Order: sequence, then structure tokens, then C-alpha cells
Amino acid sequence: MKTLKHLTIILLAIVTFSCGDNIETIKNSLSIKTNTENGTIGLDKTLEVAVINPKNFEISSVEFSLDGKTISEKQPLKDFKLGEHQIIAKVTIDGNTVNIEETISILNDKNPEFLKVEIINTYPHDKTAFTQGLEFYNGVLYESTGQRGESKIKKIDYKTGDVLQDISIPDAFFGEGITILDNTVYQLTWMAKKGFTYNADTLEKTGSFNYGESKEGWGFCNDGKQLYKSDGTSIIWLINPETLVEENKIQVCTSKGKIGRLNEIEWVNDKIYANIWQRKGIAVINPKNGAVDAVIDCKLLTDQIANFSLDENTLNGIAYNPDTETFFLTGKRWDKLFEVKIVK
Repeated sequence: MKTLKHLTIILLAIVTFSCGDNIETIKNSLSIKTNTENGTIGLDKTLEVAVINPKNFEISSVEFSLDGKTISEKQPLKDFKLGEHQIIAKVTIDGNTVNIEETISILNDKNPEFLKVEIINTYPHDKTAFTQGLEFYNGVLYESTGQRGESKIKKIDYKTGDVLQDISIPDAFFGEGITILDNTVYQLTWMAKKGFTYNADTLEKTGSFNYGESKEGWGFCNDGKQLYKSDGTSIIWLINPETLVEENKIQVCTSKGKIGRLNEIEWVNDKIYANIWQRKGIAVINPKNGAVDAVIDCKLLTDQIANFSLDENTLNGIAYNPDTETFFLTGKRWDKLFEVKIVK
């Protein structure tokens, strides 16, 4: 009896191993075919998907999904976000189910419009300020600055450049972008994966929060309901202002590919305006799908900054003043703050 039991256990082990090995063999032989070009496809296209089965396994069913949403074998893409997406084919063979995966990128179907700035006024700006965030709130200009040991949040009289009120953050932190919602200042720091909150009237610290999946803290803005955060990549994260949890994201793309190094951001009239680190332009982004609708050439401004460089003293700082309906732009350690209009 003992011999038979041992034999049964051995046979079961062999069968289990063989079935597992067979499933893996099946999975490795299957693949997903799409109508993408080098893994990319335009937002205006219809994605076509199929399972390639070179060994002619008898497939009983196939289900396709894109980022967890069931799709058909011919799927219009107009309602999807841009950027990288995961296609999964759930394939059933002889009662066994395997998942086959393929990554594609959906790109914008239009080229961005090209815009430029028209200078309305030029105001003084603290040339020692390593500007990271800029935002108007209740008619007052708030600015956050970076560098360890130099990072501050300030209220500024933008016409004179005078500091009305400021606070320093601990030397261990490198200050980054800010945004203000419901009388709370939300501030990011660079590599510490931590942010802080303050009372907008007193600048008294009221709390802190940790990042989720996002790599770093760069730029911050809000649409009046939720927060948007850039992390130095092509991704903008959507954050719940009550829980400060990253609940969703968009990936910023043109018709050519994704746009990385997104820095300071500002919400204006249902669009996100984003500085791109080490560039002389601003991207205008559709927050629904990540499409770059326009690019603003700011060379007119950078040409007027004696110490401008694409590395340290680069363009960074976007604030929209709803009272004047104009933009206020500056950069890291610039001596000027420009009031501008965006024109074609």
C-alpha cells in the first residue's frame, strides 16, 4: 500500500509538472499582432488586434482588453488617453487560460499649434530666487523657491518685487512647485517623496503628505477641485486634495511621441500650461487625454535675461492672473518677471 501511495504521489507530481510546462509552452508560442507602426498608433485610428498562433493550438475563446477595459478586435481609440497602454489577450485552450501581453503607445492625431508671447509689462524679480512654483491667489502672487538651505514660500507684490511675507522650509528639503486650493498651500519637494501644506493667509505649516507611485515632486496646479502633479517625466498625476492620494494620471504626448521633463505647471481655462525643463517653450496640454494642443515660444523672454542658461537659470514659473487675464512668466534666478499675453 505504501508503495502504491508513493507511486501515486510521483505520478501526480509528473502530471502537474507536465501540465504546467505545457501551459508555459503554449503561452510562449502565442503573441499579439496589431496594426501599429513600431508600436505606435494615432488617436484617430482604429486599433486592430489578433492572436498569432503558429502551432495551431485549438483556441476556444479570446478576450482582448486595453488597460483593463474590454475591447473588440477593431477598436476606435478616440476616447482613450495618450501614452503607453497594455493590451492583454485572455486565451483559453483545452480549458486552460493564459494571458498574452503587448505594449503600445497611442499618440496625438494632430500637430500642436505654435504660439508666442507678447510682453505687456516687465517687473523686477529677485535674481537669487531659484523659482519652482508661481501662482496667484486672491490677487496675491505666491512663489516657491528651491535649493537646499534656500527653499522658501513667499507672498510677493509683483509690481515692485517686494516680499510681503515668507517662510523657509527645513534645509533637508529641496522646495518645488506649489498650488493653492481652498485657502491651503500645497507644496512639493524634489527627491524626498514628501509634500507639505500651509495656511494660505499665515503660511503656517498645517500638515505633510507622502507621494505614491510618482517618482519625484516638480510642478503643482489645480482645477478648483483636484490637484495635478508633475514628477519630471511625461506623466501628470491627478491627486485627491482631501486624501492626497494619486488617483489617476495622464501621459503627455504629441503626434511624434511623449514629452518628458515636465516642470512647473499652471491650470488656465481648462488647459494645463507646462514648463519643460531646459527648453524655451511652454506646452499647452489637454488634461483629459494628455495631448499637447499648442507650444508657446518664449525666446522673446529668454533673450532678455543676461544670465539665462538651459541648465540652471532656465525658464520656470507660470502664473495666470484672472484679474488682468494675463500670464506672468519668469525663470530660475531671473531678474525679471514678465506679464504677457499668448498670441498666434
